[in-house]
Amino acid sequence: MLFSRHETRLPTPDEALKGRPEPEFQLPGRHTVLGNPPAGPYPEGLVVADFALGCFWGAERKFWQTPGVWTTLVGYQGGHTPNPAYEEVCSGLTGHTEAVRVVFDPSAVSYESLLKLFWESHDPTQGFRQGNDRGTQYRSAIYTHSPAHQSTAEASRDAYQSVLRSSGYGAITTEILPAGPFYAAEPYHQQYLDKNPTGYCGIGGTGVSCPIGVAKA
Repeated sequence: MLFSRHETRLPTPDEALKGRPEPEFQLPGRHTVLGNPPAGPYPEGLVVADFALGCFWGAERKFWQTPGVWTTLVGYQGGHTPNPAYEEVCSGLTGHTEAVRVVFDPSAVSYESLLKLFWESHDPTQGFRQGNDRGTQYRSAIYTHSPAHQSTAEASRDAYQSVLRSSGYGAITTEILPAGPFYAAEPYHQQYLDKNPTGYCGIGGTGVSCPIGVAKA
């Protein structure tokens, strides 16, 4: 990992690395676990949700293991640099966090259920870190694709904040924002823990159960 003095402060647009107009790689055409195209096209009726909860290797596995999820894709979101490379994101100079794009069938799994999995799979009170992983690229975030999802995510945060406080945790630091550009990560990051079953996974929750059903999308 490459860190800099910016690892605990997000860069401004003027400070961010320039990036590039196009990615320097092509993504695989199929998900190694689910068999569907990670980057689309997606069938009509499926819904997209974006989550960041620490190292995207373990985060992606949490979601591909969930019934009703059609495909997943890891990438970089919430920053300024177009088509950043992994090393650039790790420098703290792009502003991105490591994210998972989750494409799901809402008739088989609800957005609320995915939010519950999100909250319970990490500690959303840690700011620019998850456990031993430190840096702005590990911050917690939900990037929404509709006003309904925005309000549902905010309601779930408020409900979880209440039970976290009663369990001794501090304030949730999770960003909840309308989704901006999502830049796919390099092919070797995609379904990393399927290709490397004994690989590193830094994902771990607080052990505090998240209330579900606090809002309807």
